[in-house]
Amino acid sequence: MATSAARTVTAQQVAAAGVRFTESMVYVVLTDGREIGVPLARLPWLARATPEQRAAWSIEPYGYAVWWEGLDDGIEVSHLLGTGKFGDPVQGRG
Repeated sequence: MATSAARTVTAQQVAAAGVRFTESMVYVVLTDGREIGVPLARLPWLARATPEQRAAWSIEPYGYAVWWEGLDDGIEVSHLLGTGKFGDPVQGRG
């Protein structure tokens, strides 16, 4: 996977640390303790996923994103924080 310098998260920046779901929301847990919630309705690819597919996430290098390999999609932290365009697919994947 190619990682550009623009997406590298430094020690001073916040990164993804985990994920949790409710019936209608996905929450990305950040390294600074915050949780950013997104309605699943805004992420149709994740809303359609089975519970098993939703549970099969991984954190990308340096925590810049959460990735669901089986769904071939993910969420970048910068998009959650408003520093990127939310809803775009994670870049750098096949």
